[in-house]
Amino acid sequence: MSYKVAVASNDGKFVNEHFGRAEKFMIYEIYDDGTYKFLETRDSSISCIREGNNQNARSKVIDLISDVKAVLVANVGPGAIDDLINNNIKPYATSFDIDSALNELIKLDNKN
Repeated sequence: MSYKVAVASNDGKFVNEHFGRAEKFMIYEIYDDGTYKFLETRDSSISCIREGNNQNARSKVIDLISDVKAVLVANVGPGAIDDLINNNIKPYATSFDIDSALNELIKLDNKN
């Protein structure tokens, strides 16, 4: 069974955007045979606007990617981690290029 992954990237090459600062998410489909393909880019609003509670803005971003199983980001705060996990989205922080990050995620999933 295939699943979708959201990738926070500002250049389309590297996982280099903080979850709360991402202005777009690249969506990939990962297949059972370990291959993947790019599906689309989804424009997002920055959810980490200032110090304090950004719950409403974060909820909108999570709704935007609610059909994915995982999100690859450069960094993610503890509040966002909790919200993502509560919405059945696994957050992974990395600084790899997108292809390497997706391949590492596939390896992790194959171990589980």
